[in-house]
Formats: sequence, structure tokens, C-alpha cells
Amino acid sequence: MSRVYNFSAGPSMLALPVLEKARQELLEYGSTGQSVMEMSHRSKEFIAIAEDTEARLRRVLGIPANYKVGFIQGGATLQFAMVPANLMTSGEADYWVTGNFSKTAAKEAAKYGKVNITADSGDRNYTYIPDPAAVQESPNASYVHICQNNTIFGSRFAQLPKTRAPLVADMSSCILSELTDVSQYGLIYFGVQKNVAPAGMAIAIVREDLLGKAPENTPSLMNYKTIIDADSMYNTPNCWDIYMTGLTLQWIEEDMGGLAAMQAYNEKKAAILYDYLDGQSFYNAPVEKPFRSLMNVTFTAPSTELDDAFCKGAAAAGIVNIKGHRLVGGMRASIYNAMPVAGVEALVAYMKEFAAANGGA
Repeated sequence: MSRVYNFSAGPSMLALPVLEKARQELLEYGSTGQSVMEMSHRSKEFIAIAEDTEARLRRVLGIPANYKVGFIQGGATLQFAMVPANLMTSGEADYWVTGNFSKTAAKEAAKYGKVNITADSGDRNYTYIPDPAAVQESPNASYVHICQNNTIFGSRFAQLPKTRAPLVADMSSCILSELTDVSQYGLIYFGVQKNVAPAGMAIAIVREDLLGKAPENTPSLMNYKTIIDADSMYNTPNCWDIYMTGLTLQWIEEDMGGLAAMQAYNEKKAAILYDYLDGQSFYNAPVEKPFRSLMNVTFTAPSTELDDAFCKGAAAAGIVNIKGHRLVGGMRASIYNAMPVAGVEALVAYMKEFAAANGGA
């Protein structure tokens, strides 16, 4: 078996022990005589899987007892609508636009009420995060929304804004990568396909006092309370994703040693790549240093032609999905939890070879 180093921003690579466990149990889970993909979501076997997955998520993230967890189909994009549908009780909300997904979330929220763009880093192509101390919160905002890590542009919040209204965070591309104080947020949501599981599900972590405020005409499957009150079984959930999320959480908790160890591992990987970028002059890393993402590292070669050649050569070397998003160009290395140190080292070695072959130092 030959596996490449997959730097895709999502769907992304999964930890090898997780894939091996899933392969081992694919045809038969336990002694049930069936795969998880075949069993009823109402069966005692699957309910036990779902309960264990939630319990592991609570332990790994340290989720307080007054927060509820929902496993929801539709990915983070559906959450762009679910958040205002459930939380925009005053008819308005504040949005920080620090990248493409926060901009899309704000556009979706505007269908439900007034959206105040209180911070926008588009003036420097989303290469920084505005100073929270300089951002004024709107007095009537029901909540303040941020995208904590910007997958496309490679920036992240180094400091959270302190808000009167509940803080809502899209953490799709940084969840479970570092220690997180859940109590600082009113709601956290994330699509699982970047750092947790295969594509097809989002997870919402909601403070319980924010539940039950959606208008009566809110569709049942877009009402957090409906889903959470039914233990995410209001309809048939994404059973395979719930199972795979549980395996990933088991890997983080038992193999990696929890979030503190996971954060140290991710910081080590990011340092290898950023240290190289800072010590040479061939590639350009556009994101301002205080706001560099641990998960998505963006860089460019001196020309678009060299960018294309870099990606082609990388693929031939077993380094795949390194091409940057079409909005940015260049390259993007998504070094999520499952990316091993050896993968980052292989990328840096190839970067050195490519630079030397094309006139770089």
C-alpha cells in the first residue's frame, strides 16, 4: 500500500489508526453481524456509538454541562442559515468578515435580519485579523459571529473578541487542534470534513439558554432545540460520520494524549514550515505573522507559472492537493491533526529542491 501526503483543505486526510480501525470494523461492528453503515440508528448498538461519541467530545473539548451537542447534516454551510434562524432574536447580529466563509455566512444571515459588518479585513486581502479592542459591538446585536480560522487565506484569531452578546464561532478548520475554552462561546459549529471525519455532517455545541428561541415557522430540521431534544435522532442522522467522529476522538484522547498534546504536535508541524518560509526569499507567505494559521499555510512562488509547476511536481512526489484556493492562488498546505510531521518535512524538502531548481536560494 502506498499513501500520499494529502494536504487537501477538505475533505482532508484522516489519521491512519482511525482508517485502520474503520477498515477492521467495516464488515462487522463488534459481534452485530453488520456494518455501522447498515445498522438502524434506533438500534441499541448505534445509540451506544452515538452516546460514546458525544461523551468523548465532551471530555476532549472540556464541554461544560450547560452546553448541548447536536450532530447535524448539511455541513457548516447549513449552519450559516441555522445560526440566524435560531439566534437572531433582536433582528440583527454582528459579523466579522475575515475571509470567504465569514463573508458567505454574513450574506446568508442577511436573509433573516440586519447584519452589521463590524470588522472587515478585506482591505489587505484577509491577511490579518482586526484588533478586537478597536471593534465596536452593536448595542442591539443578538450575537457576534466569527470564523476563527480562515481556511482559504490562512489566517486565524490570535485573540478572541470580548463581547456582550453571545460569541458564535465557525471552527470548521481548527476544531480539536488546540485547547479551547468552550465557555467563552455561546455557540460553536464546525463541518467535520476538515479535521474530524468524512464529509457530510456538522456538529453544533450550543449553550442551553440559547435554545428554544427560534420562530415557530423555523423548519424542524433547522431548529437546534428540535434536533438536540431528540438526541440528534429526529431524522436518520449521518451514522457513519458519527461513528468516524468517535474514532477520531478516541485517537486524540488515547493515542495522542488529549488536546494539549495535540496542540503541541500541531505547533511543531507549523513551526517547521513557517521557519523555512521565514528563512528564504523564493516563496512569499502573505499572512501577517501574528495571525498565521496553525492549520492552513498559504504561500506563493514568484509567478503563477511557477505555482503551477510547483503543484505538478509536488503531485509527482506524492504531495497532493497543495494548490491554493482559486480566490488566492499559489499553494496551501493544510496541516490538520492527521498530517504527520514526516509529511511537513517532505513538503519542505520538496520546496527547497524546487526553489534551487528555479533560481532560488
